[in-house]
Amino acid sequence: MNDVDVLVVGAGAAGLMCAATAAARGRSVVVLEHGERPGRKIAISGGGRCNFTNLHTTPASFISDNPDFCRSALARYTPADFVALVERQGIAWHEKQLGELFCDHSAREIVAMLLAECESGGVELVLGCRVERVERVERVEGADGFVVETGRGTFQCRSLVVATGGLSLPAAGASDFGHRLARQFGLAVVEPRPALVPLVFGARKLEQFKDLAGVSLEAVVSCGKTSFAGAVLFTHRGISGPAVLQISSYWSAGAELTLDLFPGGSASDRLEEHRGSRQELHNVLATFLPRRFAAAWAAGYGAAVPLRQFTPGQLAKIADELHHWRLKPDGTEGYRTAEVTAGGVDTAELSSKTMQARRVPGLFFVGEVVDVTGHLGGFNFQWAWASGHAAGEVA
Repeated sequence: MNDVDVLVVGAGAAGLMCAATAAARGRSVVVLEHGERPGRKIAISGGGRCNFTNLHTTPASFISDNPDFCRSALARYTPADFVALVERQGIAWHEKQLGELFCDHSAREIVAMLLAECESGGVELVLGCRVERVERVERVEGADGFVVETGRGTFQCRSLVVATGGLSLPAAGASDFGHRLARQFGLAVVEPRPALVPLVFGARKLEQFKDLAGVSLEAVVSCGKTSFAGAVLFTHRGISGPAVLQISSYWSAGAELTLDLFPGGSASDRLEEHRGSRQELHNVLATFLPRRFAAAWAAGYGAAVPLRQFTPGQLAKIADELHHWRLKPDGTEGYRTAEVTAGGVDTAELSSKTMQARRVPGLFFVGEVVDVTGHLGGFNFQWAWASGHAAGEVA
């Protein structure tokens, strides 16, 4: 039996950060990874350049049943801390927009950096290793611990850290292992759901928008009281783009979206400027919307109708709909394309300072497996670094 202080399950962002942090404290650490490569999700993130953090990280950038849970870990390991680590390793980076930081060259540099940190602390990495059974035991020295049986042998540890992520991107090895293990030990799990995911339409709406695939426009997308500004991209299945991915984390089946198609401007004023002209509605709309979209949107008001034929009341109605265009998606593309999984291990079960299960001493959950989900733009990586670091300081 392999006896170690800390056993980490999952060699992703949170798992590797936790392992490196624990090893730096002199703990013996083994990381088990069921895939053949560590950090697979890191390597493909940010278009291969890894949006590794966001300078504007605050608790408001995260969704959870307990919005305050993330405060402690985020305050104790900040974006500046991770940037300092990146710079110590000589990795060139740049700020793209809104505080989003990317590698200049390759996301694999972040993976290599984390592996180097682990190696310097003597962390052992076991790849191609599936966990088959986990049991809590009374250890020889009198402290509770865990026995973990795997396809690569049996391990015994005092601290077991679960960093197996969520269900998103099954092609990258995602699984529900962390959720199942939490339930095994009697811990509550907030129902997982795809987040930061494209939304899809049914057949009728797809027929209406069939010629718009590839069209992108700027809008403010709202669901209930939550709104995000950014690009909306029409696809062969529905809509995507940054604003849609953001709002998808707040959307639920049956809910309606509202799009402001002329954000920051007045559609009423724009239409009024052309009220007496011979220009057709779609041509006027094309002055601030993509031409293909303008034609499709205006089709509902009749083809080739000059603007001067609309009454002031009709123009007011059109302007209102441009600022409050209602769409009801039929669903999401699911975990296949979701960037993250919302929901997860209930934060009420965990210490916000250590990520340790309150009722199961020695058992920790970090990263995406926990019910803390960031907005688009590097926030989920910052949660991985912060929560992994918090657990690594005490495991």
